[in-house]
Amino acid sequence: MVARTPTVWGAERARQQAATPSRGRSLPVRAPGGTLAAVVARAQPERTRVTDVKPLSRGAERMPISGIRLVMDLAARIPDAIHLEVGQPDFRTPPHIIEAAHQAAVDGFTAYTPNAGLDSTREACAQKVRAENRIECATENVLITVGSEGAVASAFVALVDAGDEVLVPEPGWTNYAMLTHAREATPVPYILREEDGFVPDPAAVEALVTPRTKMLVINTPANPTGAAYPAETVQALVEVARRRDLYVLSDEAYEKLTFGPEHVSPGRYDADRVVTAYSFSKSYAMTGWRVGYAVAPERIARAMIQLQEPYYSCAPSVSQKAAEAALAGPQDCVREMVDAYATRQEIVLDTLSPTGFVTYSPSGAFYVLVNIRATGMASYDFAKECLAETHVAVAPGATFGASADGWIRISVATSTEGVREGSRRILDYLRARSA
Repeated sequence: MVARTPTVWGAERARQQAATPSRGRSLPVRAPGGTLAAVVARAQPERTRVTDVKPLSRGAERMPISGIRLVMDLAARIPDAIHLEVGQPDFRTPPHIIEAAHQAAVDGFTAYTPNAGLDSTREACAQKVRAENRIECATENVLITVGSEGAVASAFVALVDAGDEVLVPEPGWTNYAMLTHAREATPVPYILREEDGFVPDPAAVEALVTPRTKMLVINTPANPTGAAYPAETVQALVEVARRRDLYVLSDEAYEKLTFGPEHVSPGRYDADRVVTAYSFSKSYAMTGWRVGYAVAPERIARAMIQLQEPYYSCAPSVSQKAAEAALAGPQDCVREMVDAYATRQEIVLDTLSPTGFVTYSPSGAFYVLVNIRATGMASYDFAKECLAETHVAVAPGATFGASADGWIRISVATSTEGVREGSRRILDYLRARSA
């Protein structure tokens, strides 16, 4: 048995439940960690708190803290921890991309660019989208962003108002709900079911639409499930949006990481209402370069470009040149990563599927959801105790939505040996806690 590591989550919960804002209104409780307002309040030294200070914005007060970050902080205290909690590729950025960035810096590409990005980068992205995603796309439809997160955030700011409703996948990337709250709008989850392979039911999605619904978020291949949606499902979801006059935000950060059928972009079915967010981080191991791009109808693209000025002006100029090299250069690096992730997912499935802890086959991204219901534990408690007992860090399912509390997420974006050993330890822990 590995020595137990002291944790702070019990005390954290107690402090969270006791925390109230200065004007007497109870904060919503989110386990663990609470809202941003509660965390900020606790971070202030007691002697400097002023009881009549103005509150934070309502968006900040409602903002949940990422459970993945909490696990990462705890795992950072364990030198030999196996990190299966975060989607950080263990590959290095390919050399030809680094060399292009170096040459760009030498050539003087170190200043601000236009808000929309360099024309050469925008055109390179437009060419790729036309050829690979089969979306009608001109340079004017493209804006270069600070990662695909910048594209997603810009879309929310451009399209979502206070009081709107946004349909978000659950289990789903927590940032969708966070951004919805930041806009003082309401996230409405559409549930992805294990028995359906975590592929959405378009009819069930449509049943959630109300007069306040403004946007439908689609994420394929999906985080945290690894599900890649079939073409007929994607087309049906776009048809729902067309019938009910909704915008669609398609998050395609994992578009190149598919192990089965070809990736299908919603934008190919209706380029006039779909905003698509693309990433270089996952496909080219460029998480730290902070460059992505969005493709949108020209009217929406213009608004998103204008919004970049007050938020972050432009994406890093050197990173934009690196992105051009990623698209134009050899794609062997992508195939190598995809093959490695597929192999690692198979290791997880071979280890955990025979015992029923995984009951579906992911077809994309680099994640696997593991069913922990047999333990009777909440996912945050499981993640905390599993880390302490086995030194394996996993992401608690509840961070991806309340209905996901019966799962944990494993990321295979680490070494093959780490995935193999981590899966073995998780299996042993699951068996011990399920007995």
